[in-house]
Amino acid sequence: MNITSIGDLAQSLILRHRSAELKNNIETLSQELSSGRVSDVSKRVGNDFSYLSDIERNLTRLGGFSIATSEARLFTDAAQVNLERIQKNATDLSSALISSSSSALNVVGTNLGVQAKDGLAATITSLNSTAGGRSLFAGTATDRTPLDTADAMLSALEPLVTGLTTAADVQTAVDDWFSDPAGFKAVMYSGSDHTLAPMQIGPGQEVDLPLKADDAAFRDVMSKMALAALAGDPGLGFGTGMQADLFRSAAGGLAAGNDRLTGVRADLGFAEARIEEAAARNETAKTSLQYARNSLLEADPFETATRLEEAQFHLESLYAVTVRSSKLSLLNFMR
Repeated sequence: MNITSIGDLAQSLILRHRSAELKNNIETLSQELSSGRVSDVSKRVGNDFSYLSDIERNLTRLGGFSIATSEARLFTDAAQVNLERIQKNATDLSSALISSSSSALNVVGTNLGVQAKDGLAATITSLNSTAGGRSLFAGTATDRTPLDTADAMLSALEPLVTGLTTAADVQTAVDDWFSDPAGFKAVMYSGSDHTLAPMQIGPGQEVDLPLKADDAAFRDVMSKMALAALAGDPGLGFGTGMQADLFRSAAGGLAAGNDRLTGVRADLGFAEARIEEAAARNETAKTSLQYARNSLLEADPFETATRLEEAQFHLESLYAVTVRSSKLSLLNFMR
């Protein structure tokens, strides 16, 4: 007769322990099979996490660059849209001023002045625009609106040109006010004197966006729009001959300013291209690192499925033994 070497309670504990062990193993293997990744990372890398840590660090760094390129793309796209509006306003006003004739200024002079004032207001609105809650043309003072209103500008200029009798004097007064630090800079501009710091868009890659509303290209356009608005102001009482000279001067200045705006937009377009190239490189590097990490940590689906099936078989066998043990009696044992 065989004698059991362990008691019933000990045998029950052994069966329960083995059952819990098999269930945990099945749960682990099921998770590996569904996720495709091993659960015991330290065993897979041989307790050497240096390579995996390097991959994770680079992925985190590339994630930061992804945010930076998205912000830079938002900033440059919004700036490009507003520069396009400014250039269109300048082109439309220049065309209207060129097409006007001296003989018709008694009728259209005031209307041209109103059109110039509207164009000036629209230009200032574009230079005061924001993207993501940050001012585009205020330099480092991204929390401020850089320019005052068109009315404030014209109110500051009107006393300077009142009583002047020649178009040259009026133009000189306007140009001097825009170039004088005590003029345009003091009255109109409340942004920063410093441009934004270069944006880092990739490993060792930066893009510079030195756009400010007081830049010479923008001041030139606004000065010519203001000159046309003043020329068409009936309250200043300029004669038609003087108005014609001022309108011609403003039209020529806007045409030249249009070329400078094209240069500004071209520089911004180059920055946009660099941002897109950096974003594409970062995504390629990110994909490569993710592939390397997955290759390092992936669980073989066939091996995992085999081990899972084996564990399930062992658990079913354990259940069968447990059932048979629970049905034992002294009479059955004696048989």
